[in-house]
Amino acid sequence: MPMANIQGSLPAPRYTCGTVAPRTPLDAAAVRRDFPILRRDVRGRPLVYLDNAATTQKPQRVIDRLVRYYSDENANVHRGVHLLSAEATDACDAARERVRQFLNAADAREIVWVRGTTEAINLVAETWGRARVGAGDEIVVSEMEHHSNILPWQALCEEKGARLRVVPVTDTGELRLDACTELLGSRTRLVAVPHVSNALGTINPVEELVRLAHERSIPVLLDGAQAVAHMPVDLQAIGCDFYAFSAHKVFGPTGIGVLYARASLLDEMRPYQRGGGTIRSVSFEETLYADAPGRFEAGTPHIAGIVGLAAAIEYLTDLGIAQVAAYEQELLAAATAALSEVPGLRLIGTAPHKAGILSFAIDDIHPHDVGTILDRSGVAIRAGHHCCQPLMARFGVPATARASLACYNTREDVQALAAALRTVRTVFA
Repeated sequence: MPMANIQGSLPAPRYTCGTVAPRTPLDAAAVRRDFPILRRDVRGRPLVYLDNAATTQKPQRVIDRLVRYYSDENANVHRGVHLLSAEATDACDAARERVRQFLNAADAREIVWVRGTTEAINLVAETWGRARVGAGDEIVVSEMEHHSNILPWQALCEEKGARLRVVPVTDTGELRLDACTELLGSRTRLVAVPHVSNALGTINPVEELVRLAHERSIPVLLDGAQAVAHMPVDLQAIGCDFYAFSAHKVFGPTGIGVLYARASLLDEMRPYQRGGGTIRSVSFEETLYADAPGRFEAGTPHIAGIVGLAAAIEYLTDLGIAQVAAYEQELLAAATAALSEVPGLRLIGTAPHKAGILSFAIDDIHPHDVGTILDRSGVAIRAGHHCCQPLMARFGVPATARASLACYNTREDVQALAAALRTVRTVFA
């Protein structure tokens, strides 16, 4: 598409789920000081970290919380009668409530600890899906899915004799709601789509999607991995039935994540894994399982990860998620304009409502080469298919380069990215 069509194409920031515009602008320079890794050099250059869709960096508050847990509080949770165990159990319980408040879920019982978004989706597929999907049924996904929201449903359809239906996207990277409506039918058992596309940045109209599905009594799962760190998420306003995200994409530790599910659905679902913590009583003749969420949390949980996630959410809450959203929208507009001036660069994903993700190609230069050259300038981006091979095929590319923004990025980071990109074509001249 012509570069002239990209500049100025982004609207003013849009706030959803009943939020209001922030009163105090975010001070990105102050935010940067909270992240120690941003003070390091890479290949003799100051680090410009623009790979936030893959993982975010960690503020000192989260790092300190992990150290304090392992230094002063380390113990296993549940059933311990000593003080350390009680403290660890209380910390995990408080973290669950913290997540509930952050997402505005109705009940802390609806928050299930998992390893991340991928496990959350697999949990739903292996429990709710196996019980609800049969031969001839249909599961609706979109053309912009991460593989983690394709493979579990694809495997379930193969096992059950069901069918995977796909909502197409437009040339700008928006879901075709007209096609979605046509796909929803009497055999549709679930709609599973991303809140925000990890490869395009498209913010999907999730409230409208949920409304369309619920009018037909179809539950909805949302992959929220790219949303929770960048915009307000109000699950009761959105109305979805399942929601998943990973802590490491919201300034928290790796190896921990959240599955939200309506309490009524969790009560129907069988355990995903079985073992300590999931039971009410056990005999060789019969086992009675615990109520949700315990029945889905087999074994010792990632306790440090849980308290680290709580610290990350507290940090983000203190910044103000509406302030973060507004700032990142301004930065995205600046980055879009800057990249539009790079010769030969084509943005892939130009929906009018986007989060801070910019996927692009430069002439016929492979994205891996682009990423390698940028790394020489200390600019960290991601290159590849971003676990979205069907989407890459839709846009006729094997892969893209992807720069993704967070609240600690600045206009100087954007300028450094644009300057480094201008050197790419000279290398291959």
